[in-house]
Amino acid sequence: MSTLVANQMPKARSSSGFSFAMLLPGAAATFLLILFALGLVLFLAFRNNDGSLLGAGFSLSNFATLISDPLYWTVTLRSLVIAALVTLATVVTAYPVAYYLAFHAGRRRGLLLFLVTLPFWTSYLLRVFAWKIVLAYNGVLNSALIETGIWSEPTLAFLNTPAAVVVTLAHAYAPFAILPIYVALDTIPKSLIEAASDLGARPFTSFRRVVLPNSMPGVLAAALVVFVPTVGDYVTPALVGGPASTMIGTLIQAEFGKANDWPFGAALSVAVMLVILAVVLVARFTDRRFGSRT
Repeated sequence: MSTLVANQMPKARSSSGFSFAMLLPGAAATFLLILFALGLVLFLAFRNNDGSLLGAGFSLSNFATLISDPLYWTVTLRSLVIAALVTLATVVTAYPVAYYLAFHAGRRRGLLLFLVTLPFWTSYLLRVFAWKIVLAYNGVLNSALIETGIWSEPTLAFLNTPAAVVVTLAHAYAPFAILPIYVALDTIPKSLIEAASDLGARPFTSFRRVVLPNSMPGVLAAALVVFVPTVGDYVTPALVGGPASTMIGTLIQAEFGKANDWPFGAALSVAVMLVILAVVLVARFTDRRFGSRT
């Protein structure tokens, strides 16, 4: 027995060493690309701007400016509202697609899932530019409305508006919402739906009492995946939005770029991260409320 245990110990150590070697590259990348960058942002947020990249001295002046200036409150609130509208639009339109994939796609499921992921094959920037062409003054939408006789001349009501930002972001992040909802729906045992039907539940009642509650973890995951990146997005507002669509990501990019004020830009970034952290905690609480085990 002792000989068997002694023979197994080198194998256990070898397996442990192999696991450590496999984890080391990912852990190193995480530290260098995420933790180090986050630490640098936190460091800069408490520095004073003296014209250099790293600033000079430590103070809370950047955060005092954020709290006292109503501009940043307005832009932050606008960013949250736009991100919430994008999340709502994306989840509402993604749920029927995911429902069809999970329960009615049949043999076409693989092909349809491939089509859902097809937008990932193109650049995000190209997709935003495509919407800019569609919504422009002489774009596809205006041309179609004129050709059908609905309007007599082009309008500027589509481009450079908050609605254009919402539509573009909702389209760009649709696959990120469809996939987690589909996974949640696909894991629901079909026997539960059949049991509800056998007990006399109508299709809508079965959906409301069985399917929807069991798919809520996927819905919340989709909402979180869409909401978090859209709060800080600055490419889409810059291309299809106007002054009324300025978001907090646009201000952060301006501070790091044109203004060359890295400490204040870092303070803005920290403020956004705290807001997102609060949203994540609320989502986590809601997730537990609906009985998720993750």
